[in-house]
Amino acid sequence: MKIAIIGTRGIPARYGGFETCAEKISEYLAKKGHKILVTCRKYLYPDRPVFDENIRLIYLPSIKGKITDTFSHTFFSILAVLMCSPDVVLIFNSANSPLAMVLKLYGKKIVINVDGMEWKRRKWGIAGRLYFKFASFLSTIVADKIVADSQEIARYYRSVFHCESTYIPYGADIIVSKEPEVLLEFGLKEKTFFFNGSRLEPENNQDLIVREFKKARTNKDLVIAGDVKRKNRYVKKLLAEKNGNIHFVGTIFQKEKYVQLQANSIAYIHGNEVGGTNPALLSAMGCGACILALDVPFNREVLDDCGLYFTKQEGSLANLIEQVSSNPEKFSFLGEKARERAKRFYQWEDVAKKYEKLFLSLKNER
Repeated sequence: MKIAIIGTRGIPARYGGFETCAEKISEYLAKKGHKILVTCRKYLYPDRPVFDENIRLIYLPSIKGKITDTFSHTFFSILAVLMCSPDVVLIFNSANSPLAMVLKLYGKKIVINVDGMEWKRRKWGIAGRLYFKFASFLSTIVADKIVADSQEIARYYRSVFHCESTYIPYGADIIVSKEPEVLLEFGLKEKTFFFNGSRLEPENNQDLIVREFKKARTNKDLVIAGDVKRKNRYVKKLLAEKNGNIHFVGTIFQKEKYVQLQANSIAYIHGNEVGGTNPALLSAMGCGACILALDVPFNREVLDDCGLYFTKQEGSLANLIEQVSSNPEKFSFLGEKARERAKRFYQWEDVAKKYEKLFLSLKNER
């Protein structure tokens, strides 16, 4: 079977959940003998990495910009797909669904991984939010099958768009060994800091995390990874709160280093509230980190009773930070419990098998 994967930045994964998922399922499907085509943004991969002989990478241009980068690359990706005649096309991000209409007109079998509720992000204006909501609805019409990475997203599409979806979450790499020497690069020592690592955006609540950390009675550090070069209003506000115990280390592209910061922290603080199964949360679970998570349905679905929860109420997170900081050993069992949950429900091989089953069912449809 020939499968095309578009809508990501490309593989190997260096940037986010879409790319990691695309890489993992491509590697699995290639080993099963399927032919995989993945489109990559040309400017991000000057080194042209080599994969399995069954994985073909096509490097295509894009017009750089907050909005134009994704859409222009998807446009060129669709042209490439039309020339390659795959059996199934997997598209990440429902925002690409208007462009996918072209593939629909040519009779291609389409699967869209719809992602989370992008229209709820405050960084978008009214026009942007309306577009993302419309594109999400349109994906239910364009796609032969849609994939929801969380049960909450699946419920939303069922109740609002009256569309059934296939539930396939992301996976987690299970990390057992710890390499505290990695911390030297950041001037850190094992179990002396709390860690947060996700996009610096209002919906990820780094401002809440910083504010609550300052209130907590602790002599530990808070380390936040994210793109501080994007000097928008929110990032400027965060950087203004920096002090001797709060450190912004920028984006960490090497996954090995990112995972070790999670694994060697006192606790990983997860403040994300918009989206489905979050890759950063799964990563923290996979490496056995103690997790403090914002109490929203998406996080409850993934973490269940394997972590501690806080709300946006003043003092809620500060209280947890004080408890965990004063006696980390008391809460270490939660990290092991989270890792076992990741092993049971979020194995990448299981994820890839579900995609393969979905693709085969579409190929066999008349």
